Amino acid sequence: MSNAAEQQYAEQGIVYLDPKMRIKNYWTQRSHSFAELRVRELNSIMADRWLREIAKYIPAGGQLRILDIGTGTGFFAFLLSSLGHRVTGIDLTPSMIQEAKEIGQTLHSSAQFRVMDAEKLLFADESFDMVISRNLTWTLPHPQEAYREWQRVLKPGGLLLNFDGNYGKADFTGKGEKLPENHAHKQITGDLMQECEAIKDQLEISYHVRPAWDVTALGEAGFEQIRLDFGISKRIYIEKDEFYNPTPLFCIAATKNQI
Repeated sequence: MSNAAEQQYAEQGIVYLDPKMRIKNYWTQRSHSFAELRVRELNSIMADRWLREIAKYIPAGGQLRILDIGTGTGFFAFLLSSLGHRVTGIDLTPSMIQEAKEIGQTLHSSAQFRVMDAEKLLFADESFDMVISRNLTWTLPHPQEAYREWQRVLKPGGLLLNFDGNYGKADFTGKGEKLPENHAHKQITGDLMQECEAIKDQLEISYHVRPAWDVTALGEAGFEQIRLDFGISKRIYIEKDEFYNPTPLFCIAATKNQI
């Protein structure tokens, strides 16, 4: 949050809460049900659809070292490690990482998991061939710092794949599109949904025009060959089922410059 926004909160008599603490607390409360949903997704047609999308950007064969940022309970990490890649998944929320580790043991997966801040990575420069993320950037208090960090840990010519949506403009309270009764949003309590809205409204990224803002930020962070795909939701979320995402996704594919 900007200093101006913090001052405005203070003038209104609103207690400013650290956004990362709020985000961690929110996802701690959701981690177990989120893990159950992701396991069902791993065992559904959704897994193949996601793999087809990712395969458009990475060469067949060979082993890549991949960092899955905001891994949650490990969905991308498990998919990519099943192809033989060396995958590390990180997340800010310890309970999410614990759920991922338990799922990994059940799957006998080689994916590794660590608790870590997406904006302050604890990896050496040029450690990874690829960075991937899903539905994370919209939750970051300092996304431009995150993009610089993601660029730093990529090898020259390395690939960033960021799947996200313009969630700052979305309404999570259920007033928009009608969702099926088994949808994940229907299982979240009203208090938690209100907290999600409050967190979203607190974040500066919610007020940017995306992904146009991301393209500029990525260029400033040292990425090039930035490509956008706005059709991914139509190819992934074909059915309105429990996995359906009512907010259209976009994919940003960017390459770290070679210099």
